[in-house]
Amino acid sequence: MPSDRGPHSGLQARWPAIGWEEVDWTPTIPADQVSRNVRERHAGPYRAAVVPQITELHPQLPSGIAALADDATAEISRFDAEIGSELAPFAAVLLRSESASSSRIENLTSSAKAIALAELGSAEKRNASEIVANVEAMKSAITLADRLDADAILTMHAALMRSHPSETPGVWRNQQVWIGGDSYGPHGAAFVPPHHRHVVMAIDDLVRFTRRTDLPLLTQAAIAHAQFETIHPFTDGNGRTGRALLHAMLRGRGLTRKVTVPVSAGLLADTPAYFGTLTDFRNGDPSSIVEQVATAAFAAMTNGRRLVADLKRLREEWTDRIPARRDSAAWRLADLLLRQPVIDAAFVARELGITTANALRPIAPLVAAGVLTELSGSKRNRRWQSREVLSALDDFAARAGRRTLD
Repeated sequence: MPSDRGPHSGLQARWPAIGWEEVDWTPTIPADQVSRNVRERHAGPYRAAVVPQITELHPQLPSGIAALADDATAEISRFDAEIGSELAPFAAVLLRSESASSSRIENLTSSAKAIALAELGSAEKRNASEIVANVEAMKSAITLADRLDADAILTMHAALMRSHPSETPGVWRNQQVWIGGDSYGPHGAAFVPPHHRHVVMAIDDLVRFTRRTDLPLLTQAAIAHAQFETIHPFTDGNGRTGRALLHAMLRGRGLTRKVTVPVSAGLLADTPAYFGTLTDFRNGDPSSIVEQVATAAFAAMTNGRRLVADLKRLREEWTDRIPARRDSAAWRLADLLLRQPVIDAAFVARELGITTANALRPIAPLVAAGVLTELSGSKRNRRWQSREVLSALDDFAARAGRRTLD
């Protein structure tokens, strides 16, 4: 975690802090619906941030933090090569884990079981559905990584917020937003992002910064993320979209090629420190966010390797338990359980290329082996779960929320 909460020596003159402008405020809530104190608190102009253009800026980091970022970059490359070479579907597991962790930073928590059910189409748990939407946003980020621009960012946001039409998915905000304070106005908020008339220009500047090739990649990605969060270009979903942007940069420049490093799982270990680094960045210190992201990457890879080891161990244990020929569909289904631990007949039929009527054939031996247990007793909409895989995924999430990994 960052070792120095204040700006690092010598950096203030090299990286500009945000500025401020006064903006007129027109109350939108009728006077008879709020108290006099509230009306007085939200009277008159407010101060909104003015973000500096960063396209041509060169961050000067303390040597120790620069070295930490370089070490994390090298370790990310090794992690990608190591885990990406596995035959099991660990890429999908890590992508979902990153999406769940990123959502958890925004206080959207859900069990692995609820997330898996949401991926099958269940809408019973709203938080789980939100996390599945974040998975789609991450997929969009990876797909668009080689052509990262303003439209790509809008596409990520559209995937994330598709079930929230009131938040104008995939559209830059056209209103003032603020963080903290109350819902009546920006006066007294902890942070007021730029007025919406500045959003498009600020994003264009940010995109030009992301396309540079003369900066260390992890440093560049961390700063781009912090700048995005400072611009706050959407009415909601900025944090998750901003972390997807970070992954898009890592993928677009080839640092990650096969898997998604669950950086957000590392950030979860100390979310107050993470948000504190964004404040440091706005005060002219970009080194804190770089240090935080690099440290989070190391923690995330430790946790990710443990998850993969747990899943590999389970798969090996099943070898002696599943009563089926090694070339049977049951074994192909066992591999699929590592990325989709809750299944139904439609999923099995689609993934294995068989009819729904024949889906029970590969399921039955897994039930007999105790690898799968049925979730519902009804004959309609039958679903099965792998409790062992779900437990491994929930253990990963629990470790991510700790200050240190054991």
